Amino acid sequence: MESVVVRKPNELVIEERPLPVPAPGEVRVKVKLAGICGSDSHIYRGHNPFAKYPRVIGHEFFGLIDAVGEGVNQQRIGERVSVDPVISCGECYPCSIGKPNVCTSLVVIGVHRDGGFSEYVTVPAKNAYHIPDDVADKHAVMVEPFTIAANVTGQVAPGDKDIALIYGAGPMGLTTVQALKGVYNVKTVIVADRIDERLEMAKRCGADWVINNGLQSLEDFLKEKGIKPTLIVDAACHPSILQEAISLASPAARIVLMGFSSEPCQIVQQGITGKELSIFSSRLNANKFATVINWLQQGRIDPDKLITHTFDYHRVIDAIELFEKDQRKCCKVLLTFSE
Repeated sequence: MESVVVRKPNELVIEERPLPVPAPGEVRVKVKLAGICGSDSHIYRGHNPFAKYPRVIGHEFFGLIDAVGEGVNQQRIGERVSVDPVISCGECYPCSIGKPNVCTSLVVIGVHRDGGFSEYVTVPAKNAYHIPDDVADKHAVMVEPFTIAANVTGQVAPGDKDIALIYGAGPMGLTTVQALKGVYNVKTVIVADRIDERLEMAKRCGADWVINNGLQSLEDFLKEKGIKPTLIVDAACHPSILQEAISLASPAARIVLMGFSSEPCQIVQQGITGKELSIFSSRLNANKFATVINWLQQGRIDPDKLITHTFDYHRVIDAIELFEKDQRKCCKVLLTFSE
């Protein structure tokens, strides 16, 4: 079989590898589609502190179970599945309170162990989620990106009276827009970004207002509208955003951080305590695959509004470079592995 392997930073090859055999409790997935994420690019470029090399990248993927290991029901062969990349121990403190996404011995498929940019991959059977027949293949591969939004919204319990502000109209921000509007019926969703084409995508995903905060003051915009956000999501992940969010937030607001910036940020504690703000962080997803599959079946989200490009996996370098360089026209890029 062929696999997309990052041998070391900036060295990506398509490599012939032996067909993997599922261990007890595992299934083998014949991959049909996979999605490119920023973390795949970061591993390729050597900017992901969690990755070990060489690595088959890819943690967003969909396919068919074609073999099962000992202890797994043979009837699962042929099943359409989307794979949760979060592998947890189930016993540590985070796991015991429903946060396997920050398990003390966390393993992420495509980061800590080989991932889905491969013709075949083995994964724990419990991580392979059945995809109903009424969910299209190209939507099934988008389950994982939407679980990021499901994890955020699951923590902060949005309501129809909320005024939400989202920094960043990349895939994380856009999936969150769709969840807030399509699932939680949030009253007002505002998206700030510095790329006009991305702001147009945000409108298509349901944003009520958009603002290019590279050209206009976000503070002035909100004053002009006479509103204060009650829910702020940082999906842009710049260290300057948190302090601005604290300043702009309504009293009793919730702020969610979605990024991994290693740069320090300076904040004034008085702004948090004075308004009694709640600050959350969100990493990966905590058992949200079933939730998103349900959203898809109910038509509450529309992955088509994010998918902009599709490449055969042999053109993976072209696909990643497009993803990295063309933020105006490119949002979600898919790789095809089999029909």
